[in-house]
Amino acid sequence: MRRTTQDEVCIWAVTSKPLTADFTLYQAEQDDAFYEANFADQKQIQLGDHCYIVMAQFKGDAPFLVDTPLQYDIVLDGHSMLSSLEGVLYGDESRPTFVIPSRAEHIAHGSCRHPHHHCEDALAALDISHEDTPVEKRANLLIMTGDQIYADDVCGPLMSAIRQTISLLGMKNQEMEGDNIRWCSELSPDKTPYYSRTQILPFSDINHGLIKRLFKAKPEPVFSSRTTENHLISFNEFIAMYMLVWSPELWQHIEIEKTVPTLSQELQKRWDIELAELARFRTGLVHLRRLFAHIPTYMIFDDHNVTDDFNLTVGWERAVNNSAFAQGIITNAMMAYFFCQGWGNQPKAFTQDFWTPLQTFLDSPDPATFYAMTQVTHHFEQWHYTIPTTPKVVVVDTRTRRWRSESSYNKPSGLMDWESLMDFQQDVFNNDAVVVVSPAPMFGVKFIETIQRIVTFLGHPLATDSENWMAHPGSANALLNIFKHPKTPKNFVILSGDVHYSFAYDVRMRFRKSSPRIWQITCSGFRNQFPEPFLSIFEWLDRKLFWPESPLNVFTRRKRMRIERRKPDNGGPGLLVNQSAVGVVKLDQDGAPKYIGLLTGKGTRVAFHPCEDTDKEEEFPSADLSR
Repeated sequence: MRRTTQDEVCIWAVTSKPLTADFTLYQAEQDDAFYEANFADQKQIQLGDHCYIVMAQFKGDAPFLVDTPLQYDIVLDGHSMLSSLEGVLYGDESRPTFVIPSRAEHIAHGSCRHPHHHCEDALAALDISHEDTPVEKRANLLIMTGDQIYADDVCGPLMSAIRQTISLLGMKNQEMEGDNIRWCSELSPDKTPYYSRTQILPFSDINHGLIKRLFKAKPEPVFSSRTTENHLISFNEFIAMYMLVWSPELWQHIEIEKTVPTLSQELQKRWDIELAELARFRTGLVHLRRLFAHIPTYMIFDDHNVTDDFNLTVGWERAVNNSAFAQGIITNAMMAYFFCQGWGNQPKAFTQDFWTPLQTFLDSPDPATFYAMTQVTHHFEQWHYTIPTTPKVVVVDTRTRRWRSESSYNKPSGLMDWESLMDFQQDVFNNDAVVVVSPAPMFGVKFIETIQRIVTFLGHPLATDSENWMAHPGSANALLNIFKHPKTPKNFVILSGDVHYSFAYDVRMRFRKSSPRIWQITCSGFRNQFPEPFLSIFEWLDRKLFWPESPLNVFTRRKRMRIERRKPDNGGPGLLVNQSAVGVVKLDQDGAPKYIGLLTGKGTRVAFHPCEDTDKEEEFPSADLSR
């Protein structure tokens, strides 16, 4: 289930042949449908002999019922297709039950779902928590704030599954402009071995300074990720990965070899470890599919949906734009994002100016049509969107409309440029309350941001992922001025991910009685964690150096903002939670949070409580796991 409002119900699916079934809507526990429409009248895009992307946008003559339990089905020749899918229903359900929310009262959110990371899948835990929960008490929105896939960090066994999927579904070949490959079929393991892609990815010397030119330094990788051994390249690979990390269905037809004769002993050990983690990941996919079938789901990209450090600096962009191969990989990623994520957020944003060149490319995938599609995705400015709930949900694009540094190719770009910030301002002004979704936290951990600032000063912003709102003075000041404006909402809830740990802040403006109330709520990741002991050390230094009244705050761009950390009731001494988790936020009638918490991948609950003396080291009480 994707965008779901009183005006439309959007359903996304992948099928092996055109879907000619009926979509039916029912009031809960009633046998007669009050709405019926056929999928044959909806967009169904063929991406392979046995691969169709179904993008259905159902609209009625009258508004759909909101805040009321509804059920739906997909019926073919009088038989329910959903009931035949393993584990897609809760308990004694006969059809999936959901609610179209008019109010954003109960939001599940988070980011960063890494298939072979060594932790639990929190989205599977969220689905399990819904098993014995009435639909009215479940989260009524799921917002995924970035890195739904890791295109730049694919483990060997998953790459095997991706290549098998492409063959299984008969997906089309694609001409590439790489130095080492000409067709995407050449990416098969027999021609491009596992863990060998770093050398076939593009290299460039366009950003070499005078010294590197004088000494004739070798070209450097265009993509800055340190895990490019199995980087996705073709459009087919991106699409296949989305299918494999969101559904258990294809895995029934895939066999991953346990021993790969072409691998070295060291790589075979790595394969064994990755295969074990991937097996754990696969067990949760039946829960993920059930969760997606029951809750309106919204998404926005972050860098790993494309590649690490996507558009981080002007120099990075110059290197990409100087390589047709690099541009092609970015275009493939963005087209896959459109099909699997972007369309379902707000279908009306994609007009014929987008659809016509896309369909032309799919019908005839040659360099000319691909170049035309590259121009479309490169200049498209409607990835951001809003959800018409109360409070209004505003989802921002912090990747493709950046405020580029004018002083150095090597300095981080602002996460949004002036024009996009003004669009954002218009979206939030004149509302009593608003929920903003920003992939990167607007108010992050100051000590970590200070480290990023120092490393950027030394000329290495890509080394520390300097992806924070305060890294660029123009975008930072424009953002802070929005909070100062008299028309800004009184209650401002910010949901973020990206950083691989979770925290909650209460933010106020210093020296102003009429300050808006701001909450920075961060949950990351769904299946990812920050390496220890580094996070514990950084968090301790942050508390010691940047408590609310610390004189060091005067050196930050947020010196006029008072930031008070909330403490989690997980029994630990820290204020940052380093566990896989899904964030849970419940809002009151005014749009202010009445509950901020986490559901961890292990199924335990953690709540964030306001605290006065956050710089003190103390033992916090354990969470009440019985709830």
